[in-house]
Amino acid sequence: MFYGYIRVSTDKQTVENQRFEIRRFCESQNISIDYWFDETISGTKEPDKRKLGKMLHQMKKGDVLICAELSRLGRSLLMIMSILNECMKNEIQVWTIKDNYRLGTDISSKVLAFAFGISAEIERNLISQRTKEALARKKSEGVSLGRPKGRKSSHVKLTGKDNVIRYCLEAGFSKSAIARKLHVHRITLSKYIVENMIINQ
Repeated sequence: MFYGYIRVSTDKQTVENQRFEIRRFCESQNISIDYWFDETISGTKEPDKRKLGKMLHQMKKGDVLICAELSRLGRSLLMIMSILNECMKNEIQVWTIKDNYRLGTDISSKVLAFAFGISAEIERNLISQRTKEALARKKSEGVSLGRPKGRKSSHVKLTGKDNVIRYCLEAGFSKSAIARKLHVHRITLSKYIVENMIINQ
């Protein structure tokens, strides 16, 4: 059996991008997903408190878990390694699309998974450390951090989507429908259209 697993951290994100990636991959491999599991939850939650845990308990020897990338399984090295270890003990394969991993029960898979987990964890820690150091340095230099009071951000959620908005408007979609598609409030969309002169008001 093939299982598709999708996880996003907040309701502002969409599961559809990951679902599209998994479906496109399956089509290229001439396989199909038998069971889908998707959820909106932090990757720091233990697997048993997520749909992921239910899926892992359901899976059997020879089954394949397909996800967009290993980071969808968890946000820490120990959690990812624990999940992979359980899968390998039960002879469940884990395939990822972006990382292009095919993790099974062989020793090379275990080494690869371990190396990936370590590098991902180190990279996150380094980014966090560099950010904190840069902020501390700017603060010590007297630089005011954050956006100046009263100044609007030059980058908003709809930035770069002008062509999509224009196409939808010309196709006759209502602003409410477009706003739902782009996961923003209708007022936010209307304001963006006016401020960026996408159409004549």
